Amino acid sequence: MRKQEIDYILGKMLDAFKNVSDLNITVGKPFQVESSGQLTGVELDPPIPKLTPFQTEIFALNLINQDRRLTEILLSQGSCDSSYELPGKARFRVNIFSQRGNYSIILRKLETRIPTFADMNLPEAFHKMAEEKNGIIFVTGATGSGKTTSLAALLNDINERKSVHIVTLEDPVEYTHPHKMATFNQREMGNDFDTFASGLRAALRQAPKVILVGEMRDRETVEIGISAAETGHLVVSTLHTVDAGQTINRVLGMFSSEEETQVRIRLADTVRWIVCQRLLPKEGGGRVAAFEIMGSNLRVKDTILHGESEGKTYYEIIQAGKAFGMITFDDYIVDLFSKGLISEETGKAYASNKGIVGRGIDTVKSSRGQTTTDIGKLEVDKSYGKPERKF
Repeated sequence: MRKQEIDYILGKMLDAFKNVSDLNITVGKPFQVESSGQLTGVELDPPIPKLTPFQTEIFALNLINQDRRLTEILLSQGSCDSSYELPGKARFRVNIFSQRGNYSIILRKLETRIPTFADMNLPEAFHKMAEEKNGIIFVTGATGSGKTTSLAALLNDINERKSVHIVTLEDPVEYTHPHKMATFNQREMGNDFDTFASGLRAALRQAPKVILVGEMRDRETVEIGISAAETGHLVVSTLHTVDAGQTINRVLGMFSSEEETQVRIRLADTVRWIVCQRLLPKEGGGRVAAFEIMGSNLRVKDTILHGESEGKTYYEIIQAGKAFGMITFDDYIVDLFSKGLISEETGKAYASNKGIVGRGIDTVKSSRGQTTTDIGKLEVDKSYGKPERKF
């Protein structure tokens, strides 16, 4: 395959369906795209019902484009990340990995238009995050849950309103921000720096006010990130965790037990917001984001310092902090149901606490005059306990 053929196939895959988010190239399957969360095969002419190991390997080599560093990483570590541009059509974040001796490729389509808070209908708390002057903001969730898009919207809001220097460390650069009021320097792993830790250490000498770290993968990156937040920078980053409590525990788990107390003190002083997000199937097609948002207050700081205990969990603190922009996944899911954006089944399937979501959905249904139970008309059994009459 030549580059022209690669570009032709990628173009056909993009045009096959609406809302294409990922392209999947795997041995033994046809070319597939993920649209609204569903994998579907793409028909090509001539048809390719099953990809061979040779075809996927040639495809991978074309995407690597003779990059020696990427080739060495792929051979030594079994996978590598890069980016690829389809001229005039789209940019992709590419992951090439080996499985059972063959190569598979996943291309994540990157949006070219920078999202805004209004476009994404993000919670009001994001406006407060954009006003922060220092500290750490974690945006967490599973792979593909929209963390990068939410962070792009946050940086875009800062870009439109503040004249500051913003340095981003990404793997790879996904959204290319134009210079508006802010000055952007976007650095890509591999081309501009070798590890997040070294890139972050260098960023401290580049006079930024805001630093985006694509992912806090290791202890060294977290340690430098906390130091940056302590010295007056606003650090925004991502972690693969499902809720606020797990986020704090993941960071603590990167350090030894002897260091835990000191790290808890530093986190309590620097953490400003923890945003966790999930993408839920939307009624009528597509997906909609659900958020759990925890801000910083005295109760949060105390819980970070001393750990959770009965009656003092992150979940309960978030529930009590609604007036300050905090919200739990469960309350957010009930709100999505009340707006008709998700079904009752979806709400319960993605809930953190099914009982709370179930009661919330029942309340919404009652307010609409809908039934909330399958139990029919109840009657008193008048014959209960009476002796049976014999004829």
